[in-house]
Amino acid sequence: MTVLEQLPQGSRVAIIRLRSLGDCVLTSPAISLLKQTRSDLEIGVAVEQRFTTVFEGNPSVSRMLEPTWQAIRAWKPKLCLNLHGGTRSQWMAALSGARWRAGFAHHSLAFVYNLRIPRAQRILGVNRTVHTAEHLASAMFALGVPLQPVPGASLFASDSPLQGRYAVLHPFASSPEKQWPAARFCELARYLRLWNIRPVFLAGPSDDPTAFAPHQVFRGSLRDVKALLSKACVFIGNDSGPAHMAAAFRVPSVVLFSSSNPAIWSPWCTEAEIVVAPDGLGQVTVSRVIAALERLRALEEAHA
Repeated sequence: MTVLEQLPQGSRVAIIRLRSLGDCVLTSPAISLLKQTRSDLEIGVAVEQRFTTVFEGNPSVSRMLEPTWQAIRAWKPKLCLNLHGGTRSQWMAALSGARWRAGFAHHSLAFVYNLRIPRAQRILGVNRTVHTAEHLASAMFALGVPLQPVPGASLFASDSPLQGRYAVLHPFASSPEKQWPAARFCELARYLRLWNIRPVFLAGPSDDPTAFAPHQVFRGSLRDVKALLSKACVFIGNDSGPAHMAAAFRVPSVVLFSSSNPAIWSPWCTEAEIVVAPDGLGQVTVSRVIAALERLRALEEAHA
């Protein structure tokens, strides 16, 4: 008998997913699978405050929990599932008070779990690199969700602050080697204007958008960014959290990769073109990115 078959009706489940933005977005397919299988469960997500917006409005999530073992324990879950894997999250699971404490067997403190989940390849029956969305969803299959295709991510947003046809360009990333040169983003923006599509550069609170000053720069809360991305006609950007947010809204996307593995981090379940540059994004020409855009045909549809 699986764990899900043993959970009493209306049980609470705590899912630990502390960070980061992309990982939080890619946790939503796993949560959807769990709720689809056991609609009676109350699912709480332990997540850092800055990422709670990712789960806002999600009908599968009953509660946002503070990322502490005390908050999880006070919620009294029957099952605590750690999808984060760091030392802090493993101790949170250990002290959760849950009857079932689950996490991947390769976690460093796997002894704290009484349910050790094998690697995704074994669960899925594949011999290949798996996408992060598949990896996270495999935990649900191990707990008793019937094996099935992993759905797309789910985000829920208010109305976009912009009207008309616009493309979102995200020229920033977590490290310099993951960033396409700013001047080439600007050249791409000029190309988009030829299609009567407004280029909008997305910048975070700590990003310096000076290089993109001739164009519209959008800064706002994560809630505002969700709304902006939800109605974009296309997304072009570096491998980063906003790329996964765009994919969650099924926005056609061109994403540039250098050091990251696109088999693990490519946009999930949306029409996308991946530009890979193992020798550095400085080697990627504007014409190569334009060619990827044209293969998407997103511009033609926006122009129609």
